Amino acid sequence: MLKTIIVDDEPLALDVLETYISKMPNIELVQRCNNAIEANEALKNHQIDLMFLDIQMPQITGMEFLKSLENPPKVIFTTAYPDYAVEGFELNASDYLLKPISLDRFMKSVNRVTEELGATNQVEEADGDDFFFVKADKKLIKVIFDDILYIEGLKDYVIIKRRDSRIVTLQTMKSLEQKLPANIFKRVHRSYIVNLSKINAIVGNMVEITEKGEKKHIPIGKNYRETLLEIINGNRL
Repeated sequence: MLKTIIVDDEPLALDVLETYISKMPNIELVQRCNNAIEANEALKNHQIDLMFLDIQMPQITGMEFLKSLENPPKVIFTTAYPDYAVEGFELNASDYLLKPISLDRFMKSVNRVTEELGATNQVEEADGDDFFFVKADKKLIKVIFDDILYIEGLKDYVIIKRRDSRIVTLQTMKSLEQKLPANIFKRVHRSYIVNLSKINAIVGNMVEITEKGEKKHIPIGKNYRETLLEIINGNRL
């Protein structure tokens, strides 16, 4: 979980970034700061991993503020002015976002920082051997492994299908797959991960699972078929 602060003298800009942060499971907003002075206090009082920093601010600019820090966190500049991009990267900024900032561009930037820090835990660390937590609907939801039928990837979202419900969370299939026990779950398609114990049959190039009393057929990608069949033959499902 990346601890972050946002620094901007425009309330609307702060609101936009706060909204975007609330949609991502790997960021926690620690504080909104209206200027560099408030940001400096926040950095002193909290362990911050990432700072969204506006450049054009009264009294102290974002550039000046960053230069004054001995051990700054990762920084993503946010500004309406493209002219400072070169100087921003010379200060080792992780990214440079031009306003108005789109959600897609914001997500790519955050994921880049996540990779830089090696913090790929876009799913919360599990508190036990048989469950984990995901962020959805502005809360952390407990998910028991055995309740999962399959997982479907849809662009920047992941849908976790359970026996009686589904959870939609903003993250990648790859990040979620890394958190699942390999002896229970298997990637069978670019867009699908299945719970091996829930497989009823293999029908051609499809995995058959019972969902709410009805048969659900999930495609098997050609790059995953051989490995899946080896596992199934070994376990004699």
